[in-house]
Amino acid sequence: MAVVSEHSLERIPSRQGRAIRLEAQSVIEVVNTFGSQVLDTWAFAVADPTEHMSMEHTRSVNSRWRVGQGTVFVSNRRRPMLSLVEDTSAGVHDVLLPACSPEIYRELGCTGWHASCEENLHAALAEVGLAVPFMPGPLNLFMNVPLLASGALDRQPPKSRPGDRVALRAEMALWLVFSACPQDMTPINGVLRTPTDAHYRLV
Repeated sequence: MAVVSEHSLERIPSRQGRAIRLEAQSVIEVVNTFGSQVLDTWAFAVADPTEHMSMEHTRSVNSRWRVGQGTVFVSNRRRPMLSLVEDTSAGVHDVLLPACSPEIYRELGCTGWHASCEENLHAALAEVGLAVPFMPGPLNLFMNVPLLASGALDRQPPKSRPGDRVALRAEMALWLVFSACPQDMTPINGVLRTPTDAHYRLV
């Protein structure tokens, strides 16, 4: 059950994406309303959308693969784009895996069309009149991908709880895009494998 009032928040519908314009130094709060929803997250500079938030550059600049409160996410030009300024969750987020795509669902045995974060990104950008000919790796908020001693990557349900939230500060004018991940064939979105709505608000 959701533990926040939906009336004061904007909805990110299950299995869909949303693009939000943020000015420099504005803060957005992202709420994992039902506790188990992963949100693939991207950022693109308003001045030049070919400058985008880059997980590989972020890992390089921070010399870490774990992120948490205080992490600064940088662009493919190594400039600060977003800062994680608050996190009430267990602090487990992923910066390693790509967005789900039609190809992934075919690999998992899906024979028809299946919503994907890759398609959600491009659809959300199109709604605000933007298009990019590439697919950046996302910041996967609330996604639990532990590294095993063998060197393998695991995929586990999120450790977040209903109402957990993160606050992100824009370090430049940018378009922020969220996809409420439609993955329902692995436990990425919880043991029930059921994508749900999430919410956000400017604070």
